[in-house]
Amino acid sequence: MPTESAFNTWTGRHDGEGPEHARWHEVVALPEGGSPGDHLAVLGFRSDEGVRRNSGRVGAAEGPAALRRALAPLALHGALADGRIAIVDRGDAVTEGEDLESGQDRAAALITAALDAEDCRLTVVLGGGHETAWASYRGLMGSKVMGPRPDGSRPRWGVLNLDAHFDLRREPRPTSGTAFLQMADAEAAVGAALNYAVVGIAEPSNTGVLFQEARRLGVRWMTDLECEEAGIPGVRRFVEDFAADLDVLYLTVDLDVLPAAVAPGVSAPAAMGVATPIIAAAAVAAAASGKLALLDIVELNPSLDVDSRTAKSAARLIDETVRVSFGARAPESATRGRA
Repeated sequence: MPTESAFNTWTGRHDGEGPEHARWHEVVALPEGGSPGDHLAVLGFRSDEGVRRNSGRVGAAEGPAALRRALAPLALHGALADGRIAIVDRGDAVTEGEDLESGQDRAAALITAALDAEDCRLTVVLGGGHETAWASYRGLMGSKVMGPRPDGSRPRWGVLNLDAHFDLRREPRPTSGTAFLQMADAEAAVGAALNYAVVGIAEPSNTGVLFQEARRLGVRWMTDLECEEAGIPGVRRFVEDFAADLDVLYLTVDLDVLPAAVAPGVSAPAAMGVATPIIAAAAVAAAASGKLALLDIVELNPSLDVDSRTAKSAARLIDETVRVSFGARAPESATRGRA
């Protein structure tokens, strides 16, 4: 259940009654008995032990609260504004001290419960370091979303990572940089290959060993420079091609993929990064596939943020992804479509 402190972060201005005035903070509800009907689930993972183990700058455990505060004042439209789609906050899982593994167990259980709730259309996880991804994977694998298809086979799924890093490190114990190798090993254990793609790889931030591991696993990727050269149309095509053969898509967004000017509040700010509209286009393409079941957004460190730039950028990415997932676009511009 959401803690009172977590729920109290959903505050903001009130402009008037009715859906035309709706903002996130005015429609988010605690889970209650019975089904809320079609809904978006939001939950947090308060953890930065994986970042500490990875020799990063800790503070991401405060990310979920900062993300709620940044989402709270954003305007809602369509089904999200008028109540046809509810937004339910299912609270936070927490890593206590250095016990990351137990924290990930709790987060995975919370994610599974959210995904399995009747009429849940999308689950959004607010991290936390990128160790969140291992909890997200386990939560997804344990859910009904991954139940057998009519022919008895497992749904074909994939993970799209918007990130400057592969996070394919092999370490003695899990960190924020090991999650996708952990996934690959877990998939191999059941005779499957990990369908993994990354948008935004910074070559100087990934060693030759990591590129070798990515090639061995058949990872598809675009570097930050390739993203800039391809622009929004090219990145959109990359995501569409990746999602085309999937039944279920899991999207994870590491905020260090963004330029440091708009995302200073991360453990490893980008020297270059990928422009926010391009990253937003990738997230929107994932949502537009109709296959997105799970989104997490990670590595926000509020203690390193400047003017809440990183939190606001993250909130905009979440909002855009959610809007497209639920077809809740804002009214069209009066000038749109004119010659």
